[in-house]
Amino acid sequence: MELNYYPGCSAASTGQEYDLSIRAVFKALDVELQELDDWNCCGASSAHCTSRALALALPARNLALAQKSGLDMLAPCAACYGRHKAADHALRHDPVKQGEIERQVGFSYTGEVNVRPPVGVIVSDVGLDAVRARTMRPLKGLKVVGYYGCLLVRPPEIVEFDDPEHPVMLDQLLLSLGADVKPWSYATDCCGGGLNLTKSSVAVRLVGRLTRFAREAGADAIVTACPLCQVSLEMRQPGKGSRSPGSSAEQMPVVYFSELMGFAFGLKEAAGWWGKHLIDPRPWLASIGADDGR
Repeated sequence: MELNYYPGCSAASTGQEYDLSIRAVFKALDVELQELDDWNCCGASSAHCTSRALALALPARNLALAQKSGLDMLAPCAACYGRHKAADHALRHDPVKQGEIERQVGFSYTGEVNVRPPVGVIVSDVGLDAVRARTMRPLKGLKVVGYYGCLLVRPPEIVEFDDPEHPVMLDQLLLSLGADVKPWSYATDCCGGGLNLTKSSVAVRLVGRLTRFAREAGADAIVTACPLCQVSLEMRQPGKGSRSPGSSAEQMPVVYFSELMGFAFGLKEAAGWWGKHLIDPRPWLASIGADDGR
């Protein structure tokens, strides 16, 4: 299986561990990723606030690049995924906007290329049986909750991914790795990522609410598929450093699903991803005997 790969801006900055783990895990699953040559920022999350035309033209240019190869495009960042799906939706369903976008970008839209999120590709195309077969170190004892955030499942008529109110794919993937996935009702609640710089107090309140309910659900960590959510949940989490297990002030690790996949697959490069976190997940892994010591 081959896919175009759109890393997005966060892959080179706050989400490096996501980018590295996605590339490594998909390689381990025999999925070839071809990074788009000369890709550009998709405009998330500010372009639509300044220019609706620009907010569609920026991701549409990447779609034009992907269209040249005829391969579907993988967009790991939930914000990037949503912006590219918004452009694709406009091109598919609005003839007036399609003409405007095609003139701005300088291409003819064919509709042959689909924008895909990594969790969807793994669950629907690669298959959970393949994930279980590749797993060398089942994540037994890891008590987690799956967190989708706002952008991966909404608006449903545009992103067309999982159930917007009760998504299950991320939980299914984590279960296939052997993790103890706790049910909770906040998997799609907002983390305030878009307000981190402008209204950080709101982000702190929303993140505190999420981590509190994750603990109440019995989880020791949050697993996400969005680099904006991940950095928000780490950066705006209440508490000043990790304390004794069970303390209300103990900070909760927030990791990418792809990092846990790489760990479960026994990939040697996985050890290098944990140190990039603001909240070090290694003590959590070591506390349940899952840390390999590297």
